[in-house]
Amino acid sequence: MKKLLLALLLTPAFAHAQTAQAPQDARFASIYSAEWNWRMQQGASWDEDSDNSARKPAYTLEDVSPAAQAKRLAYLEGVLKQLDGIDPKALSAKEQVNYAVYRPQIEHMAASIRFRDYEMPFNADSSFWANLGFMAQVELRDAEGYRAYAARLRDVPRHFDQQVANMRAGLARGFSVPQAVLAGRDESIAMVAQLKRAEDTALWGPYKKMPATIPAAEQEILRAEGRAAIQQAVIPAFARLLTFIREEYTPKARTTLAAQAMPDGEAWYREQIRAYTTLDMSPDEIHAIGLKEVASIRAEMESIIDTLGFKGHSPQTRFADFLTFLRTDPQFYAKTPQDLLDRAAWISKRVDGEIGKLIGTLSRGRFAIVEVPPDIAPFWTAGRGGANTYWLNTYNLPSRPLYNLPALTLHESSPGHSLQQSLVNEQGEVPEFRKQYISAYGEGWGLYSEWLGKEMGIYETPYEDFGRLTYAMWRACRLVIDTGVHAKGWTRDQALAYLRDNTALSEHEVTTEVDRYISWPAQALSYKLGELAIMRLRGEAEAALGSRFDVRAFHDVVLSQGSVPLPLLETQVRDWISRTKAGAAAP
Repeated sequence: MKKLLLALLLTPAFAHAQTAQAPQDARFASIYSAEWNWRMQQGASWDEDSDNSARKPAYTLEDVSPAAQAKRLAYLEGVLKQLDGIDPKALSAKEQVNYAVYRPQIEHMAASIRFRDYEMPFNADSSFWANLGFMAQVELRDAEGYRAYAARLRDVPRHFDQQVANMRAGLARGFSVPQAVLAGRDESIAMVAQLKRAEDTALWGPYKKMPATIPAAEQEILRAEGRAAIQQAVIPAFARLLTFIREEYTPKARTTLAAQAMPDGEAWYREQIRAYTTLDMSPDEIHAIGLKEVASIRAEMESIIDTLGFKGHSPQTRFADFLTFLRTDPQFYAKTPQDLLDRAAWISKRVDGEIGKLIGTLSRGRFAIVEVPPDIAPFWTAGRGGANTYWLNTYNLPSRPLYNLPALTLHESSPGHSLQQSLVNEQGEVPEFRKQYISAYGEGWGLYSEWLGKEMGIYETPYEDFGRLTYAMWRACRLVIDTGVHAKGWTRDQALAYLRDNTALSEHEVTTEVDRYISWPAQALSYKLGELAIMRLRGEAEAALGSRFDVRAFHDVVLSQGSVPLPLLETQVRDWISRTKAGAAAP
């Protein structure tokens, strides 16, 4: 099927099809419209970038039981059979793009259930219990919304019990988070389980400031409902989960690291690679690309050290000595969380003054800079961005170097995730499934945005430029470490040493990142492979168009369709190159 899609995308009919409705368009649209409605009924999404305003409030959390999973799989397999009856070449140009995005979505959703991914519902980075916090970020506009919210809080014990049952099944077959990365992961559960008052939980957030349109007396009734739900249902559920994780899951978790060491692990890891990168590449191919990128970036880093005149203790230890200097000199670290937040805000405003020179179509959306919540901060990355929020981690300030902050801010806010995801939300009349995040595209654009900082003059010192290269090296190392651990038998110490020796990341970041790759196979591959695709396409456009190359137009093409698989992005950009050349050559 992937070869068929690629062949379709490379045909002139795809690039130049008429906009008139093709005979099968309505049939295809009915399939994805019905499936999307079904998908929305499966469980509410609390992604803060999702448009939840148009949905009816959900009174329950997702049913994650094996029976519910089996029903979902049967439905998705039925959708795939329906798609088999669609001739993609008979679709209009618009629907051909939709098909190229949609079919892989359904294939990966079905594969996830077949592999029973739901039996491992957390990793060193993310978890179902921490994700509840995003539910508290969604704006509640009326009394019905608050009643539904309290009902979901009441449903937490049932939802947690199902997750625990699934995790027990995973343990029984050797499908679990590796024991080696579980130390301390229980703390985010304990922080809630040990609370006495509902008001002290993040889930109380919606009750702190309620809409004035709700009468004061009713507000008090709604607050009482929420308080009772948190104290009687949520906190006890966290306490039971804490006992399970500490006394059963961690002791029985697998002692291996590699994805390929799990049941059907080799096939599972290849599926993870396809899902996160949108490419059909082998671990060996990706590992080789990583080694090549590491060598190239190392040469650039050495050049900056030359420029600074740093000698170190000896030529043999100079690079390691420079990394030690960066990790330990107080000049490179904020003294307070607010200092770090302020510096990030300053970088963002400087970007605002330059970004219009590189991107033609800018989003209307704006983002806030917000501290990562304390219950998840110890194991979160340095930052994370979405259309509305740039989450900045102020935990453990000695692990948050200022020389990395420009690259981090460019990636997570603008022109990275905040800009890109706002543009997705502002696409207009496109099917909702087109607004789903595709990691290789989104993370590739985020990493490319770090490089764009050079063109915008955002890196003001050689140290900040070294920070940019550290982040580029970090993503290149991911290609080596992820495939090394999951396909080549690398140990955790080997992975830690590789990241520590090649980047200026702090020791805390080195540890949390490696544990993330161990427990979340293949996700980290999407960044560098996506960036390389965008950089390669830009190089093709510059070479083909010469003086006619318009960087603003190029970026608009890359951003205009929202998240798309990398093969589709290549087709779109190359079609734009051909049309631009043809237009310039016309009399």
